[in-house]
Parts: sequence; structure tokens; C-alpha cells
Amino acid sequence: MKLVSFEAGGTPGYGAVVGGRIVDLGRRHRDGWPDLASFIGGNDLAAVARSLDGEGGDLDLGAVSLKPPIPNPRKMFGLGLNFRKHIVESGRDIPQYPMLFTRYPDSVVGHGEAMVVPKVSSRLDYEGEMAVVIGRHCRHVAAGEALDVVAGYACFNEGSVRDYQRHTIQFIPGKTFWHSGSFGPWIVTRDEAPAPDDMVLETRLNGEVMQHEAISDLLFKVPELIEYITRICPLDAGDVIITGTPDGVGCFREPPVWLKEGDTVEVEVSGVGVLANPVADEAGAAGC
Repeated sequence: MKLVSFEAGGTPGYGAVVGGRIVDLGRRHRDGWPDLASFIGGNDLAAVARSLDGEGGDLDLGAVSLKPPIPNPRKMFGLGLNFRKHIVESGRDIPQYPMLFTRYPDSVVGHGEAMVVPKVSSRLDYEGEMAVVIGRHCRHVAAGEALDVVAGYACFNEGSVRDYQRHTIQFIPGKTFWHSGSFGPWIVTRDEAPAPDDMVLETRLNGEVMQHEAISDLLFKVPELIEYITRICPLDAGDVIITGTPDGVGCFREPPVWLKEGDTVEVEVSGVGVLANPVADEAGAAGC
């Protein structure tokens, strides 16, 4: 099942994509679950998928504005240096532990919305990634049981403002600029998605392949990440783990490749979907 958050006629909603149309779950269940995160935490998603078999849908997918599938995660963790070949291209030592940082919800946009090059920097870089969405409250989860707490998977463009990222040893300033990344187009539930190690990630800039790597190249894999993070803090339904980017990022190319207004970036994760976003300057971006 593909789960989306959207806006239609100025009204936010969420639902399931069935045959190119959206079953408006938010309209049907708003009293019990006001947003997709709460719906995920309160339902057996496989049973929901079975109940929607044969549904015609309420809205055309093309008639709504897709938002980040979870617009309001309580926690969003990113991973630095978590693909082995990316570690090599960076010239850094292999981390002993996962290199965690946080992002904030307003740093990402949905499928089709513009990623924004900030006024204060021209060094916005693409980072194609696979995101993991948590399905229920959990704490101290053993790696062997970690996939049981996963709701599903999505594509993520972990746009990074490289000069601000390198101002100090802390990554956060470069990782949470307003509308610098993207998330979507939907969540594919775990029961219908390939196993992470069977997925392949590809990033394309204006149609040119910039990154192509199997998710199996991850240094710390999804179960290990969940185990490690839930030692530190609880995770809740709708929380997001952004698992890291492979080699081929713009900052390590000669010459470097920075995103600019008019570009289009696509992140594809096999078995999950394609997340596509135009790029705009902050001066011309709505809502800045």
C-alpha cells in the first residue's frame, strides 16, 4: 500500500493510492486519527490494504499537491557517512558508531515542490537516500526484531548546504535549511516493499545519473540503526530515519556540482518510487 499526505483545495489530508487515485482516509477517519502518523500508529496497515481492495478512490492523484508523507514527524534522524563507497570518496575514516544528526520538518518539501537554494549560500548539494518510517512507539528494540516496528519506506533527497555543514564539526546547520530537502512521494508499506538490501537507489540531475548504488552497501543497516537509536530515545509512529547517501554527491566532483534554479532532481528507490523536485532560488520561492 502507498500512503500519502496531500493538500486539496487548501485543505490537508492523507490517504492511500489505489490505481492512480487516492482513497481519502483522512476524511473517513479524521475524528480518530487526524494525520497520517496517528493513522499509522493506530492501525494494522496490512489489514487496511486488504480492506481497500477494489476501492475506486475519492481523488485523482494528479489533482492534489503531495506533501511530505509525514509532514509533522516528532523525530527525524539523518545518517552521515553510512554508505561504504561514500566514506571512501569523502576520505574519512570508517565510523565506529552511526553518525546521527537531526532535521526539522520545515526543511523538507513533498514530491513536485521546489527545493530551495538559500539566499546565504550557492552550495546546495543533492543526496539521494532511502527513508524508514516507524510504525509504532518503541524503545530498546533488538536488531533481530527491528523490522517489526517499521511501517514502510520512502525516497528522500537529503539536500545539504555544504559550506554551512562545514562551519563546525556539527552537521546540523547545513542539514536543516528551510525547504532544502524533499521526502516522498509516498510511503510503501513494509508488507509490499522489497527488503532494504534488495533495493537500489539512483539519483538523477536533469536526467543524468549522479548516484547509483545498492542499499546493501550501507555500513549500518536498518535493523542496526533502529537498535542504536532506540537505545538513546523512544521512537514513535511517523518518526523518520534517513539512512544515508551513496557516493557521487556534488561536493566531491571535479568541478563540484551545486543545485541551481531550474534544475530537476529525481531520487528513485527500486520498489518504492520516484521522488522528483524542481530547484528554485529562495528569493523567488513562495512562503520564504
